[in-house]
Amino acid sequence: ATFLFHSFEKMVFQRFVEVGRLALVNTGDLEGKLCVIVDVIDQRRALVDGPTTGVPRQALNFNDMSLTDFKIALPPQARTRTVRRRMEKSDALDKWSKTSWAQKLHQRTTRKNLTDFERFKLKMLKQKRARIVRTAMKQIRKESA
Repeated sequence: ATFLFHSFEKMVFQRFVEVGRLALVNTGDLEGKLCVIVDVIDQRRALVDGPTTGVPRQALNFNDMSLTDFKIALPPQARTRTVRRRMEKSDALDKWSKTSWAQKLHQRTTRKNLTDFERFKLKMLKQKRARIVRTAMKQIRKESA
């Protein structure tokens, strides 16, 4: 008697390379900008377009982008005008801006663009906060002892 065991486990991958998938550009001048996969060229490249985010229509290597959870309904090889309309109609960009990934990227860019004086002010505020926390903890320890 032979037994066949079927494994009905959850799929490992959730984000697939597909037409309409929102992707984040990782390298080059467009780093940090969102684009939409318009067509898959081959195993390594896709035709992407981002008319509302400032990414021109171009072939982009899959190693140079990170796939997001968001997808826009697009026909294959959609024109730039169609991509723009669908991006404006969908709320994918709003949902993206609310993710922790996007907020982390935004925070990283704002910190990178701080001036010397702004970094100094930030340091002083952190010291002030640390003093407040330290005195509060001393008060709690004193009351509990």
